[in-house]
Amino acid sequence: MRAQGIIGSALLAAGGMCPLMHIPIIGSWNYFDIDQRLAIAFYVLVLIGFIGAFAGKAALIKTAGWGGLVLMLITLAGIYFKAHDSFSFLHFKKLVSFAAGMVTYKWGWFVIGAGILILVSVRKPKVVIVNPV
Repeated sequence: MRAQGIIGSALLAAGGMCPLMHIPIIGSWNYFDIDQRLAIAFYVLVLIGFIGAFAGKAALIKTAGWGGLVLMLITLAGIYFKAHDSFSFLHFKKLVSFAAGMVTYKWGWFVIGAGILILVSVRKPKVVIVNPV
């Protein structure tokens, strides 16, 4: 459980620094480039995952995993809607779709997803009681 929590939290921390989206001309963005408040909330969840791993608390690790999943889905939806809203001044729907389609998701989301999957799958270790003879 401890190693699984450390690996999952480390993957989350690394995934937040990986490129998450690409905007033409501007370049690739990570969590801090997308929104600083979301990045701080994300890294608070990473810290909670590390604390849970070192304290041996499976519930704390799972909470960090589920919180990371919720934050990832909120961020993905926010990027999608912001990309489509940013080009709403164009009056042609095909042109809006083309311009919004130029904003692409990058491979960092897979790293974050792997970390979340590892954190959510943590189980409490079984305690085996041996009867003394």
